[in-house]
Amino acid sequence: MICSMAAVIRSCIRVMCVDDHPIIRQGLSAVLASDPQLKLVAQVATAENAIDAFRRVQPDVTLMDLHLPCMTGVEAIIAIRREFPDALILVMATEVDDGQIQRALAAGARGYLHKGMPMIDLLAVIHDVVEESKDVERETNAHHEP
Repeated sequence: MICSMAAVIRSCIRVMCVDDHPIIRQGLSAVLASDPQLKLVAQVATAENAIDAFRRVQPDVTLMDLHLPCMTGVEAIIAIRREFPDALILVMATEVDDGQIQRALAAGARGYLHKGMPMIDLLAVIHDVVEESKDVERETNAHHEP
């Protein structure tokens, strides 16, 4: 999906999706395509591939499944944020009380998405986390200006 011209002017939000289930990746791709301000720039099935893809495309937001084969989503978050401390990562889970969510938040994830949430809420969370990040950046820059 290519961002609409109006979205490019407002700046397109580049998203990476990490999930080992093809149907989840395909579903997220369709949901993201419904928003002209979002562009799916990468989708991968493993944490290892997520780290490599992040280095390559440096997305604005990463949607990270917690339960991945071999290496967990939390381990991927730690590795990504070690190199890219400002990475915006949202974790995806099916169980809200999953202890992995707390570990992911402690590792630097900015929030979590329940895999059963309505798509309009998912899109809103993506926009909100990016906007909050911009607010923090503007506030930080304002405090450092002479």
